[in-house]
Amino acid sequence: MRFSANLGFLWSELPLPDAIRAARAAGFDAVECHWPYAVPATEVKAALEETGLEMLGLNASRGDPAKGEMGFSAVPGREAEARAAIDQALDYAEATGTGKVHVMAGFGGDHDTFVKALGYACGKADGLGKTILIEPINHYDAPGYFLSTTAQAEAILAEVGAENLKIMFDCYHVQLMEGDLSHRLERLLPKIGHIQIAAVPDRGAPDHGEVNFAHIYRHLTALGWAVPLGAEYKPGGPTEPTLGWLKAAQDI
Repeated sequence: MRFSANLGFLWSELPLPDAIRAARAAGFDAVECHWPYAVPATEVKAALEETGLEMLGLNASRGDPAKGEMGFSAVPGREAEARAAIDQALDYAEATGTGKVHVMAGFGGDHDTFVKALGYACGKADGLGKTILIEPINHYDAPGYFLSTTAQAEAILAEVGAENLKIMFDCYHVQLMEGDLSHRLERLLPKIGHIQIAAVPDRGAPDHGEVNFAHIYRHLTALGWAVPLGAEYKPGGPTEPTLGWLKAAQDI
């Protein structure tokens, strides 16, 4: 099994280009990030080329972190901001060779607004050969987040009707909200664009907690999944001491 280091959590104390280098030194197969926009895309691209790693995905702007915002693409009245954030994300993805952009819904949104924003995003992304992701996020960490279940995500995919719109299946969020990871992964696999992992319920390294990730890795391998899994966990301090799981998991 191959793994991608999510640099929103891992090595978050380092400048993004140095975090990319640290991920390579640790043995990760790819990287992904949250909001890279404070770093010039040329610097990120240079670090990716130096290390030979691919940036799998990044998030469109979350908005104002001081206000606790987590996107706004489903929020009525913020349509122009949403389109600008989508444009910014796709431009950055194009400049860094990143294939997937996660469009965040936000709090207090509505279905029609989100569908229209995603239609815009998918249309623009299609011309660039990129995939748009939407992610169900659990209501324990983000009470009131608009998108919270895989069934809701499926309904949105069906309505938008774009081949390049996929689900970001974060095992941590899905286990907290719905459980039954093995069956959900099998049924949803054609609709999934990226898979992420973290321990449940503490969102630590994926080597403890209520999910048997060794089983998940074997199950995904049997299903033919070949894309690196996103290690989006909170190390709770320096990243290196938490990486004992990585080599054993790569050997599965």
